[in-house]
Amino acid sequence: MSTSRPPVLARTPWPRAVAIALALSLVVGVVLLAFAWPAVTASPHDLPVGVVGTDEEVSEVTDAVAEQSDGAIALTRYDDRDAAVAGMEQREIYGAVILPSSQTEAPEVLKATAANPAVAQLIDGLAQTLQTQIDDQIRAMIESSIAAAQTAAAAQVQALVQAVQAGETSQLPAPGAENSITIPDVTVQVTDIVPLAASDPRGTGLAAAMFPLVMGGMIGGIGLTLLVKGGGLRRAIGVVVYAAAAGFVLAGILQGMFGALQGSFGLNALGLAVSVGAIASTITGIAGLIGPLGVGVGSAFTMLIANPISAATVPVQFIASPWGAIGQWLPPGAAATLVRNLSYFPDASTTQQWVLLIVWMAVGLALTLIDIPNRRLKAGETAAEHPLTV
Repeated sequence: MSTSRPPVLARTPWPRAVAIALALSLVVGVVLLAFAWPAVTASPHDLPVGVVGTDEEVSEVTDAVAEQSDGAIALTRYDDRDAAVAGMEQREIYGAVILPSSQTEAPEVLKATAANPAVAQLIDGLAQTLQTQIDDQIRAMIESSIAAAQTAAAAQVQALVQAVQAGETSQLPAPGAENSITIPDVTVQVTDIVPLAASDPRGTGLAAAMFPLVMGGMIGGIGLTLLVKGGGLRRAIGVVVYAAAAGFVLAGILQGMFGALQGSFGLNALGLAVSVGAIASTITGIAGLIGPLGVGVGSAFTMLIANPISAATVPVQFIASPWGAIGQWLPPGAAATLVRNLSYFPDASTTQQWVLLIVWMAVGLALTLIDIPNRRLKAGETAAEHPLTV
């Protein structure tokens, strides 16, 4: 009578186990670098800010800003205040400095907090710098006036002494307006052209909306790839249905419950749907080319590459060049810009973002429909012939 022994499980060799552990530690480092690098290295450079004034005034302000901002601000001249406001509403510039025609008038600094609170704080600092310069000029003018008044008084006293010595009768002039010193009150006015909504005064809701948007797209792509069987057509239809439903749900929460989004509910829901669909179809599309391995590749691309350079929480100008610009061509970056513009900048062009997201979604759906792994299985090939891809 023979007794069967339980099968012996294959053991990973020690060198390979150590190598896997070291490789995973490197993966952790890559993940940390992907998320921390944009935040640690973020610094403003060439932030577009408008300026309105005469040639001499603009030249003086440009030189002063270039010296003190160290390349953080790039001034663009506008003809008048209305043109600068239009530039802000169309997201051409983040703010503007309106210089007065008279030295006794105060300049006005315009900002758009809804564009980015961090930039709004930077523009507040610019206003404080202008106020300091004005105060220094007023102080210098007052000191000059006092010095002139002291010189005039000394001359009058000397003339009186000389007249007395000569036996002449002279009187000190009565104090009048010509002897008074007027201290002008010039205070820089800061105007928020596009403020954040009262329901989201710090913009935390709008910034936080980007993470569930990206995660929602990834969850849809991963889930549909792994759970929906029977060919790429079912997955492609699943992406469309999921994106439409997710857009409505996200808009209902972000706008209906939290008030983080503004403007048209339907348009916001459509923008969120296209954004989720572009991210989800990227994952299903890559899986349609290389099989289940595409889930990891698509997720890593979205989370570790596209999301950190999306400029969802900081302006594009804060991200090292050219990564900030590249991020705007990827789904998370285009989605972040589209959602912000739909809520607060209806006059800004969103054509690029709509086209990009639709193209990403269309290409992803096309690759999903190709479904090479399923075609291989139908052709009689086995998973052993294509490990990790079938």
